[in-house]
Amino acid sequence: MQSKNIGSAGRASSGGIRALRTAAKLKLGDLASLASIPLEQLKRIERGLAELDDVTARALAVAMGIEPSTVCDAHSAFLGSATPGEGYTTSRRGNLEMTPARSPLPKGDSRRKVLDLFCGAGGLSYGFERAGGFVTVGGIDLLPDRIATFTANHEHAVGLAGDICETSPASIREVVGDVDVIVGGPPCQGFSSIRPFRTLTESDRRNNLVEHYVLMLAGLQPRWFVFENVVGLVTHEGGEKLRAIVDAFSEMGYTVSWRIINAASFGVPQNRERVVIVGNRLGIDFEWPNPTHYVSYRSMAGRRRELVSSMPLDSTVLKPAVTLIDAIGDLPPVESGSEVSSYARSSGKTEFQRIIRDGASELTWHRATKHSDKMMEIIRHAGSSINDLPPGMVTSGFSSCYSRLDADRPSNTITVNFVHPSSNRCIHPHQDRALTPREGARLQSFPDSFAFVGTTAQVVKQIGNAVPPALGTVIAEAIRSQDATQMPRTSGQRALSR
Repeated sequence: MQSKNIGSAGRASSGGIRALRTAAKLKLGDLASLASIPLEQLKRIERGLAELDDVTARALAVAMGIEPSTVCDAHSAFLGSATPGEGYTTSRRGNLEMTPARSPLPKGDSRRKVLDLFCGAGGLSYGFERAGGFVTVGGIDLLPDRIATFTANHEHAVGLAGDICETSPASIREVVGDVDVIVGGPPCQGFSSIRPFRTLTESDRRNNLVEHYVLMLAGLQPRWFVFENVVGLVTHEGGEKLRAIVDAFSEMGYTVSWRIINAASFGVPQNRERVVIVGNRLGIDFEWPNPTHYVSYRSMAGRRRELVSSMPLDSTVLKPAVTLIDAIGDLPPVESGSEVSSYARSSGKTEFQRIIRDGASELTWHRATKHSDKMMEIIRHAGSSINDLPPGMVTSGFSSCYSRLDADRPSNTITVNFVHPSSNRCIHPHQDRALTPREGARLQSFPDSFAFVGTTAQVVKQIGNAVPPALGTVIAEAIRSQDATQMPRTSGQRALSR
């Protein structure tokens, strides 16, 4: 495969303006004040989320006592290596390095072969494997730490760490062979304006990541595909983007349908809505699975016929939603800045807890963020919203910031910053700290046996960005049951549900 190298100059200055500020021994607020730049604007510039114009570059240069060209060069280098949409980069992007499968696929294996695009930790494809009848043979993601976690949990999968825009369907086929199912959720940042998908070519550098998913599908032509994304896709550009994507799949000969799914309606202890598009080349009208758990919530998409909701159903015929305390109540207490590596009980209290342990003998990643004295004071006063804090304790933030989770309901949507109380509602319902990575993983339905690889910052982002494996299992089981060729369920596999 062809790949693009990152030069040594780029590596040396990839810390961007933040590195220059640190070298100048200036705090963020001090630099903003000296350069007469709004603090929030400087934060966004440092994170690669706002443009750096010449006037601002000169102001920053004067404040730090360096040349404007140095500021511009450092910022450009940072943008070339940073991870879009995640704030500060936590891992240098890959260069299409390949991690071989830990063991070859057995000869004569009859399971459907799955390729996971934009795989991250591999939650979606891991869910497919838990369903039985599927085996993951490959995954690609921009960041090496994601591929390290992906390959650690997919025994027969090859991992590629690099930009999907720099490879091709033919190159992917050389590595993983033919595939039966493609799954993946292209990052939602930077949706481009509508252009006819049938005019796309692999050499067109304007293509965004959604379009490269389409290109891979066109080149590899699997029997089935699963495309997941944020609910905002439904209304983006008045719904035109979603319609264009669905039309592109249809033009390739796929029978396509889409729904809005809340993972909590299928036993995940988290209200997490996603748009899911499923298509096949068999001419089958996909039958969407019915909810298994009753949860009362208000959809971000409003009332739409595409919403797969448990609300119209009688709560007496469905299982109650898995609550936060159902999911994490057996985990031992842990204080801010501490870690606990053994279970307090020999087994879980609830069915979900017993299943989610998945035979793990050692408790991992149950470590709490070390909060400052000021943050601990905020946490001790935290309630269900930021409005529960004493006046003046915090000066900014959304209503869901600095607030506790409800023990008796599914959690709010987990984000990539769930270990920081200033993020979306993520403070433990009873303990004075934010959630631990292990608690976040459970709310995403990752079993305790799942091996996360990387630093704490990397693992937290892997968890926050993932598709809940249990949701992947539900979709996989529906596909398996409707496929023209029935596939046997492998022994020892079971879904993660209450």
